[in-house]
Amino acid sequence: MMQGLFLEGKHEQICIFDRFYRKNPFHNGYTVIAGLNHVIDFVKKLHFNEDDISYLRSTGLFQESFLTYLKQFTFTGDIYSMPEGTIAFPQEVLLRIHAKKSEAMLLETCISMILNHESLIATKARRIRSVAGKDTLMEFGLRRAQGKSAGVHGARAAMIGGFNGTSNVLAGAMFHIPILGTMAHSWVMSFPSELEAFRAYARQYPNNLILLVDTYNTLRQGVPHAIEIFQEMRAANRLPKTYGIRLDSGDLAYLSKEAHKRLADAGFADAIIAASNDLDENLISELKIQGSVINSWGIGTHLITAKDGPSLGGVFKLVGQYEGETFVPKIKMSDNVEKISNPGIKNVYRIYDKKSSKMKADIISLEEEIIDPMQDYELIRDRAPWRFRMIHGGTYEVRKMLIPIFQQGKLVYETPSLEEVIHYAEKEIHTLWPEYLRLVNPEEMWVQRSKKLNTIREQLLAEESAKFLNI
Repeated sequence: MMQGLFLEGKHEQICIFDRFYRKNPFHNGYTVIAGLNHVIDFVKKLHFNEDDISYLRSTGLFQESFLTYLKQFTFTGDIYSMPEGTIAFPQEVLLRIHAKKSEAMLLETCISMILNHESLIATKARRIRSVAGKDTLMEFGLRRAQGKSAGVHGARAAMIGGFNGTSNVLAGAMFHIPILGTMAHSWVMSFPSELEAFRAYARQYPNNLILLVDTYNTLRQGVPHAIEIFQEMRAANRLPKTYGIRLDSGDLAYLSKEAHKRLADAGFADAIIAASNDLDENLISELKIQGSVINSWGIGTHLITAKDGPSLGGVFKLVGQYEGETFVPKIKMSDNVEKISNPGIKNVYRIYDKKSSKMKADIISLEEEIIDPMQDYELIRDRAPWRFRMIHGGTYEVRKMLIPIFQQGKLVYETPSLEEVIHYAEKEIHTLWPEYLRLVNPEEMWVQRSKKLNTIREQLLAEESAKFLNI
């Protein structure tokens, strides 16, 4: 596509692309935006070296004049985005690019891949956090991830979604994520007996003593042997603050309650009871309903693969371009109404209730529009105009959601640390009413186009339709 534009002399035409998605994943009430830091790193490093040029030449697909152009390629445009950790909703502009058309087209695939994947995992993680309460959540998914990058960046996204740490040491090194984990079944099987395996583990890791108790028989061997080790360490005044057991098979609700009873009877009521074994938000919710006393969860396959919704359908659409000095908005038509795009240079205004600080609505507007919180504002459903609400001036606050990231190819955004992103994401989720956090049939956030945007959209639809009438 870049070469075609280059040969047609259109590669330097300034255009605007929007990135957005049409449906929340998992039939959820929201999406957690993640991956912006990864995108920033990609854009900063984007170039073509001699090896890249040589490979492209070897394909026979590219002309020398275009390859010469690529040798000098760097991103020179503007990028606006919602910050990582932001709660977002369908059809909203999540990221906006102002750039030469060749630059924007080159960025499309990688930016979409990064933001789709990491937002998907962050949203799945937040669903799990929403039912786990204050329990510890450990990301255990690397061996089931679809590749190294998915495992490493998925672990980071899980942290944005509310997890406490990861077993992925590389992700820990790259992003300063706490490293969490327990022993393996192979450790237990490497010793003549389970008790000897536990005792050896206690010697090696006395300050992080979580014993895996289901290698042979959970209640007849594993839990009694764990209690014996804890008693030995208590007698030696060496029992750490962090100690307990992990369950990885069987009826987790029953086993956790029975194990807790036995631990409490032996004087270890504060022992952690961790669990793993293909867990997700639905199973954790059911286990809690059944009275399980698990307070630490190792989540692997269902999180890192987003098993019940393994892709986020984010899209990247041309919404306008400059023809000379004139900006011309563009619209994508479709037989599917939900696929008709919103034209023009846009932003998103988020309206909060002033008293509760909870979200009330999002308005997709033209960039130059202003919403004055001291004036009344009418909310009208785009898909159901007979449904409307009036919010009164002085009762709400307004926030503009897209902020500048790159300007003329230069990074102008102070990239936050992962810790800062996590803190921001926690604040964001608390701006949602509980109705939007339901796992099943959550409430749908009120999102609408502004009247000015609607006017331009309808005008372009009419113009495009008229062309067919004249055929």
